[in-house]
Formats: sequence, C-alpha cells, structure tokens
Amino acid sequence: MKAIKFCVYKESPHYVAQCLNVDVSSFGDSVEDAISNLKEAVELYFEDAPEGAYQPVEEVLVGESTIHG
Repeated sequence: MKAIKFCVYKESPHYVAQCLNVDVSSFGDSVEDAISNLKEAVELYFEDAPEGAYQPVEEVLVGESTIHG
C-alpha cells in the first residue's frame, strides 16, 4: 500500500485530480469521481512503473499569486 497525495481543481466542466507523488492525473464530473478515477489511474500506473517512481510527499501547500505576462 502506498499513500498518495493529490490536488483537485475545476477545469470546466470537469474536476481534475493530479497526483503529487507521480505524474498521473485524471478527471470526473464531480470531486469524488475525479479522486476515484485518479486512484484507479495511479494503481494502473504502478503495474508497469519503474523502480523508484514513487516520490513521497510530506507536506502540501496550496497558493495563489499573480505574475506579469
């Protein structure tokens, strides 16, 4: 068993769930669907993932800022 950390954001009309431990994401019509689909996608990813693909994430911070551009 591996603990995964993820973020979920709205990208109309769907919710996107992005895993922070590996570069895998998924989406769904609701937050719950997106998370469920992400868990399935990550499990499938680990079936063929190279050794050391999992990166532990200890702390997650979310921020927002503005930039020029």
